[in-house]
Amino acid sequence: MDHFTATTDPVFGSVAASAIVALIPLLTFFILLAFVKVKAHVAGGLSLLVAIAVAIWAFKMPAGLALLSATQGAVFGAFPVVWIVIMAIWLYQITVVSGRFEDLRRVFDVIGGGDVRIQAILVAFCFGGLLEALAGFGAPVAITATMLVALGLKPMKAAAAVLVANTAPVAFGAMAIPITTAANLTGLDADHIGTVVGRQAPLLAVVVPLILVFILDGFRGMKETWPAAVVTGVAFAGAQVLCSTFFSYELTDIVAALAGLGAAVVFLRFWQPKGLEGARVRMGLPAMALAGSGSTGSASGSAGRPAAVRDENSLTGSRTWLALFPYFLVIIIFGIAKLWKIGVDIPAFLASTDIKVPWPILHERLVDAAGEPVSSTIYTFNWLSTPGTLLLITGLIVSFVYSKYDDGGRYRMTVGNGVAEIGRTVWNMRWAGLTILSVLSLAYVMNFSGQTVSIGTWLAGTGAFFAFLSPVLGWVGTAVTGSDTSANALFARLQQTAGIEAGIDPNLLVAANTTGGVVGKLISPQNLAIAVTAVKLDGQESVLLRKVVGWSVALLLVLCTVVFLQSTPVLGWMLP
Repeated sequence: MDHFTATTDPVFGSVAASAIVALIPLLTFFILLAFVKVKAHVAGGLSLLVAIAVAIWAFKMPAGLALLSATQGAVFGAFPVVWIVIMAIWLYQITVVSGRFEDLRRVFDVIGGGDVRIQAILVAFCFGGLLEALAGFGAPVAITATMLVALGLKPMKAAAAVLVANTAPVAFGAMAIPITTAANLTGLDADHIGTVVGRQAPLLAVVVPLILVFILDGFRGMKETWPAAVVTGVAFAGAQVLCSTFFSYELTDIVAALAGLGAAVVFLRFWQPKGLEGARVRMGLPAMALAGSGSTGSASGSAGRPAAVRDENSLTGSRTWLALFPYFLVIIIFGIAKLWKIGVDIPAFLASTDIKVPWPILHERLVDAAGEPVSSTIYTFNWLSTPGTLLLITGLIVSFVYSKYDDGGRYRMTVGNGVAEIGRTVWNMRWAGLTILSVLSLAYVMNFSGQTVSIGTWLAGTGAFFAFLSPVLGWVGTAVTGSDTSANALFARLQQTAGIEAGIDPNLLVAANTTGGVVGKLISPQNLAIAVTAVKLDGQESVLLRKVVGWSVALLLVLCTVVFLQSTPVLGWMLP
């Protein structure tokens, strides 16, 4: 088998012609998903075949090397990407199986003090952020939408609210797997990309709670609740900045969600929103019965506490702590794994267990212009240091602790039940996992054959203006695939190439692809379908799309402007 060196102009000696041909696999994927409406894993598989064909016939890559590129992409997709996702969802499932999830839901009821608007912020924004950190892939939308409807909110408003709330944490979702994927595909430093994303995504977090309240209760609701919304949003955003910069980018959403929740708890002890009864009338909710009286009225005064808080005493301190325990334990374990250097350098020890595997045949045959093997053909099997394994350790500890504290039989949980849930999670994730494998195989074939580099070089012809367009690619990729991880798998290398060619920091553009995907998820057909199904409005995707598409486009334009200015001295100071 001959050596192969990727070039940018194999088609007629033209970068533009080569780029247009290289776009065929991506267009195939998007058309199959958006218009033919085939399943995502089928679209990924067919597009992979198209990418292999383009690599062989247009980019002159030996067929064997094209197939081997696909296998490396599939293996990387399986481990660590799918492994991380499965373990994150499994940890959440433990809370459901153990019954502790219901306690966590009731914690939000208590904190909200009976004001559905505040409860919506806590559930859709804070708790949704926790779910996005651990599960992602539509789980936060489905779960929080159901919870909002249970609070009495109209289904369509609840669906729109949770879709908007789900934007802020997406970039760091599923233990920041979009960023990890982008770093692995580009060779850039994941921590640095995470820090840059942490200077973009928090801008959304500040305003998202306000938008959420506006969707539920209009300008009047914003006027009556804005202090709590701003405090929660600012705390969430501030924690995103600090955690992604100084702690661990993988833990950013968990820390941010807990910070937002904690800030809300403290703030609501000193301030309560006005107009509770008027808001309930506007939102079509029944009047709030007050504890300690048989009447209805405002939520002020010691005798007038909302009935929603009446069983606060039954939610004991131990039950509250155990409901929150998994999330605090994740922070502790990841903190030790990422930062502990007293006595034993834990991060260095974990990194030393990584196994480097030069991909068979591909590593020797795929060379750069100087004739040296391409470093990206070395697969890293980080069996112990990967976040997926750390989540496995966390889940086993949580299962053990939950099995020891059953509160007199109220909760029935064993370590065996917890371990068995792994198998069910794998089965439930089988099609989503297959989609990830096919998309990453597609990305590897396009990257190694030179297709991605051709597209990036061509787009770089827009010069400095490409910084403005950069988030649009992530927006489109996530809107179509439903996954910021998939959007990064498709476009991260392209963004890097375009940045190098245009003289723009590639870290900024790869981060912009990630952050652009955040608002693209708002209009993803996959997320729209999940939302309407959760609130039992099957077939109403188009109605929901009309309610949220304006917010998606508006937030995208804000991000495009911010990224462009970050590429200039105007906002360049924001970057690390």
